[in-house]
Amino acid sequence: MIKRIFLLCFIYLISLSQLVFASPNLPNITAKSAILIEASTGKIIYEKNAKQILYPASTTKIMTLITALEQGNLEDVLTVSTNAASTEGSSIYLEAGERLKMLDMLYGVMLLSGNDATVAVAEHISGSTEKFAQLMTNKAHAIGAANTNFTNPNGLPDRNHYTTAQDLAIITAYGYKNPVFRQIVGTQHKIIPWNNKGYDRDLYNENKLLWMYNGANGVKTGYTEAAGPCLVSSATRDNIQLIAVILDADQMWDDSKVLLDFGFSKLRTVELFKQGEVLKTTRVVAGKSDSVKLVAVSDMLVPVSDGDLDQFEVVVEGSNKIEAPIEVGQKLGVARVLYKNKEIGEIDLIATENIEKKSFFKEIVFLAQSVVNFFSRGFS
Repeated sequence: MIKRIFLLCFIYLISLSQLVFASPNLPNITAKSAILIEASTGKIIYEKNAKQILYPASTTKIMTLITALEQGNLEDVLTVSTNAASTEGSSIYLEAGERLKMLDMLYGVMLLSGNDATVAVAEHISGSTEKFAQLMTNKAHAIGAANTNFTNPNGLPDRNHYTTAQDLAIITAYGYKNPVFRQIVGTQHKIIPWNNKGYDRDLYNENKLLWMYNGANGVKTGYTEAAGPCLVSSATRDNIQLIAVILDADQMWDDSKVLLDFGFSKLRTVELFKQGEVLKTTRVVAGKSDSVKLVAVSDMLVPVSDGDLDQFEVVVEGSNKIEAPIEVGQKLGVARVLYKNKEIGEIDLIATENIEKKSFFKEIVFLAQSVVNFFSRGFS
């Protein structure tokens, strides 16, 4: 009897410990692989098989866009080849010989997932899709997406074309540093030319989250039979930007919303310093004032979760002495914000006042006048 009571107590304690240490509040999602990160710091809020090698389908085009923005010229006019026009899969219906600006092509790539447009872009920049894909892979590895390999610019099936949810999050966070990237992936609707048709192409973004989710601002859907439904999404609220990656999911829209909701519930914004706050005082050489105050040009807000505020550091850089003259608003330093020793932001520091340079001649005259006044008082 005593043994039985002991056994029941033991089972009860085990069950209780499972309840205590389980995470009932973690998202319940259908994706085979997923990750949620905060974009500026890269901190992982949630992950599920995030390093599993999988096919990315058209989420590949996030890297295509980054590579095109860095290697191409947005004002270039591309001539569509027969090879590009005949590309299989999703399309913006390019025709051989058609001419279209690079920027318009990139809207076609990201909003309508135009495989034909990716080939036109790749051929224009690198001469072939293979060479362009190598640029994509090299860039991915350079920014930390080490478990990624691209063989084409669109994500059409290839056993050697793969990535991970974690790598896609790294790639996307990098992309958001570029304002044109942000502009394109966050666009709901765009009209671009359609040569010789008498009307334009009317593009509506296939990323439904731009309409469905408060704060959504990107980025790309994807699907092939091998990859399954995929979605890389982004949303910003209260100066916090989250990136969610969903690969091979039964319910990719719902999964993405669940992850984003979870992330926003776990993060809060903390102000490290305010616009106009004095962060450094510097000595002035040969000026009418001996020192000048350096202030931040804007607020610095950081995303904090799970008590990690002490992981943020502000490093103020600027000369310890500055020669006059100095103009109000002149940049005299920077405040760099680090998270776990990685720079995540930079704010300029500017002078708060005009400081004129001392005149050597006026100093001599002032000194002479002071001497005269001294002796005049002595003999009066």
